Amino acid sequence: MQRLDLLTATRIASHAIGHARETGFKPLAVAVLDAAGHPLAVLRDEHASFLRPQIATGKARGCLGMGFGGRELARRAQVMPAFFDAINSLTGGEVIPVAGGVLIRNAEGWILGAIGISGDTSDNDERCALRAIDQAGLVADHGDQPAG
Repeated sequence: MQRLDLLTATRIASHAIGHARETGFKPLAVAVLDAAGHPLAVLRDEHASFLRPQIATGKARGCLGMGFGGRELARRAQVMPAFFDAINSLTGGEVIPVAGGVLIRNAEGWILGAIGISGDTSDNDERCALRAIDQAGLVADHGDQPAG
């Protein structure tokens, strides 16, 4: 089975930060985790605040832990706040259910890992994640079903 490796994870993180800079987004931090939730690459733009890597990691961990992209996590957290409070209690507050957390899948749909990005709006964070995953030739799952 295909795995997410260090080189690919580092490229994804670098591409996400590069896209943010090209687009004029605020400085980002990016965390790319493997399918088991272990960090492969955590990069912070030198102008991003010091909490951004932890927030990015929380976005990615939430996606991996629940098996959904950040948009679906956000919807569920709104509907079931007590459940997500319990999840955060279990994980020591390491789940951040918002856009900007994206599952990374292969062409067959297997989860290879997840990316979390923090620094700009959640929508812009997600845009950077989607672009970076696409550049790596992998499939992004942000929690919304594709149109059509």
